[in-house]
Amino acid sequence: MEKKVELRLPATDETLMDVQNTMETLLRKNGCPETHIMPILIAAEEIFINIAHYAYEGKAGEAVVVIEVTPNNFKATFRDRGMPYNPLAKEDPDITLSAQERKIGGLGVFMVKESMDKVNYEYTDGWNIFTMEKKF
Repeated sequence: MEKKVELRLPATDETLMDVQNTMETLLRKNGCPETHIMPILIAAEEIFINIAHYAYEGKAGEAVVVIEVTPNNFKATFRDRGMPYNPLAKEDPDITLSAQERKIGGLGVFMVKESMDKVNYEYTDGWNIFTMEKKF
């Protein structure tokens, strides 16, 4: 049973489905509960789309996504060579405020942090590396 897949693909909106389909297939094949699949796919969408929209400042770029599923654990690592940016450094939005009162931005990454058990960012050797993990 396949437990690890590495995807190298253009960082575009169009390739998001490739990431999500591969992720979903791997999760299902390795016994991930149905209740965990959608939150994982939503978190992956947030991170991948942020890379596609912002990492390369409007220019073409590549994303590398490594998906690993081991007994009772999911891990995805997103890498890009775009401008250095730590999405975890941004202050969490004040979710007690209404949508009109809140500053724009940050809600998606906040949702990723809330839905995953572990998130990490590092910038190493010219790579942005964002990792998220979920136990199941």
